[in-house]
This record gives sequence, C-alpha cells and structure tokens, in this order.
Amino acid sequence: MATDHHPHGSEAGNAAWHRQLHHTGSNELSEDTAQTPGMRRYEAISGKRHGSRKLWMGKAIVAPGMISGDHHHGEAETGIYVVSGHPVFVFLENDEERRIEAGPGDYVYVPPYVPHREENPSPDEETIVVLARTTQEGIVVNLPSLRAEVPELDRLFAELKAEADG
Repeated sequence: MATDHHPHGSEAGNAAWHRQLHHTGSNELSEDTAQTPGMRRYEAISGKRHGSRKLWMGKAIVAPGMISGDHHHGEAETGIYVVSGHPVFVFLENDEERRIEAGPGDYVYVPPYVPHREENPSPDEETIVVLARTTQEGIVVNLPSLRAEVPELDRLFAELKAEADG
C-alpha cells in the first residue's frame, strides 16, 4: 500500500525534515561580525543570519604586508581553508613562536582558546581564507600578545590531561 507519509512519522518530525535551505551569495557577506586589527572578516552563515545553531562560516582577508592582531576564538574550534595567497599562522608552542606557512588549497585547524595571528608576507597579493567555526556566532577575543593569559585554555588543558590520565 502506497503512503504519502515520511517514514519518520509525526507531522512535527516530518516538518523538521523539510526545513528551508539558505543561500548567501558571494556579494551578500556581512562585515557585521567580530573583527581583529590587520584583517577583515565577512560573515556568511551564522545564528543571526540564518538561524544556525552550531555553525559559523565566513571569510577573512589579510591585505598585502599586513599582520593581524593576536586573538583567539573562545570555545569555538576553527577550520580554515586557504583560497588564495600564502598566509602565515603564528602561535606559541613551548613558549616559542611557531609559524605555519600555508598556500591555496591548504587547511589549518585552530583549537579552542589558542592565541594566534595571521600574517601576509606578500607585498602585493592579498590572502583570502574561508572560516568555519563550531559556534553559531563568530567569537573573537583580541589579545595584547600571544603570551596573554587565557584562563579558559588552562582549564581546557587540565580537562584534557585528566581524560588522558584516565
């Protein structure tokens, strides 16, 4: 016997499977998001724009020769895809500056609360990256330096160590 009902049952359940998709054109990105000196972020997908609950996406541009301010993204995990240019991502490892040089097609993962900055060493080519975060809004905490105290990061390290120790 044929039926027109979705296999998940109730009308409420059926409605959840038929929610609207949202499209943001490349010319519709918003600068109305958290910013850091030395770069510009543009929001494409967020809670306030489309009702996302666990995702923020956008792009960032670093002009030729610019260096962003030091910052972190709070509780958000951040995935970065390099569209163009050759950005350098700088963070601390064992209290020493570490540099990741990236190029088009590369991906970079930034864990929660980790202070970092973006640099564009090119004198004539801007850097464009696509950003994806695990929060519905673009969290940005600007810092005075990479060595600024981030108590949340200390707590996160303690939690990870406790999990590893069993």
